[in-house]
Amino acid sequence: MYTTLMIRMAGEISIKGKNRSVFEKALMENMRLAVKPIGGVKIVRTGGRIEALLNGADLDEVATALSKVPGIRSLSPVMEAELDMDRIKDAALKVVEDALTKRQTPITFKVDGRRANKRFPLTSPEIAREVGGHVLRHTDGLTVDVHKPELTLQVEVRESKAYLLCDVIPGPGGLPVGSSGKVMLLLSGGIDSPVAGWMAMKRGAKLECIHFHSFPFTSERAQEKVNDLAKILAEHGGRIVLHNVHFTEIQKAIRQHVPEEYSITIMRRFMMRIADRLAHQRKAMALVTGESLGQVASQTLESMYTINNVTNMPILRPLVAMDKVDIMDIAHKIGTYETSILPYEDCCTIFLPKNPKTRPKLWEAQEIEKKLDIEALIEEALEKTEKLIMYSEGAAR
Repeated sequence: MYTTLMIRMAGEISIKGKNRSVFEKALMENMRLAVKPIGGVKIVRTGGRIEALLNGADLDEVATALSKVPGIRSLSPVMEAELDMDRIKDAALKVVEDALTKRQTPITFKVDGRRANKRFPLTSPEIAREVGGHVLRHTDGLTVDVHKPELTLQVEVRESKAYLLCDVIPGPGGLPVGSSGKVMLLLSGGIDSPVAGWMAMKRGAKLECIHFHSFPFTSERAQEKVNDLAKILAEHGGRIVLHNVHFTEIQKAIRQHVPEEYSITIMRRFMMRIADRLAHQRKAMALVTGESLGQVASQTLESMYTINNVTNMPILRPLVAMDKVDIMDIAHKIGTYETSILPYEDCCTIFLPKNPKTRPKLWEAQEIEKKLDIEALIEEALEKTEKLIMYSEGAAR
């Protein structure tokens, strides 16, 4: 029935002036990557629009893949008809009937007729009246409301065919991934950091992830959980490079030489140092964390100040002013929640002190760290770091 998906770009892209073509090119490339595992789908630019030609591919599968791509505001299944009013009316009835199967009737609707082909004998208002009358005569439960309809049927007459659509599938909006540079996400196994990564991608950032594991204190299942989270993020932003940092020796040293209440602070300072090194190696321009102000001991302003002191790299915190309920809602929306709550501990939780310092002082942290061979510990962790390329489930390798 449907042959095409019409793609509407996010409004921000249209106001990029002379740089607009750069953003559009990035969006089309990301769309091609999203549908590549499905096969057969062709992404094309026609008359100022972007369309996905299905070529026999499953509509729902293609729509689901594209609806996750940042930079897309919405998409709609499109049915084609020959430039004959009887054919257009038949197609309109099929499109409306299909739309009604997803809704409860009665419902209000209108027809929006657009005649791009001026050689077509009917004007835009005449097309709307003819098609609207036909649909009303053959459909139960519809009434006309031209001001605030619950359903709008668009009929666009172009040079060679008419195009008809009703349903609008929302996309994430934002900017195409890769249009704002590369960032490094500190990815734990929790709820927050995957959401922060998704929000960074929605602002056009190309994502690489850093995960700190402490085998054998953390299990292989915990690592698999993080791998799965990276794969889910890859559904929204193409392939994800995941850097697995061996953190065991650092945690042993912290446990042996650092007062318990300062262990989280010192651990986070090590993480920031390592993330800084990896970011420079990978030519990333910022770090991203899932921190939300005041949520836990390491996320007070005093803790952030003391922890951040070890790096000059910009640190992006997309969740800083959000509460947990808002973050969980987004996790459900992007598909990471069920994986994030799996009961496998990460290195941030296995050595969690009973009374962590909520207002650590910078000078105290620096004094404590004199007992540690910081450079040797960092070098060892970096030498043992493993790099994985993660793809969405089912993506072609």
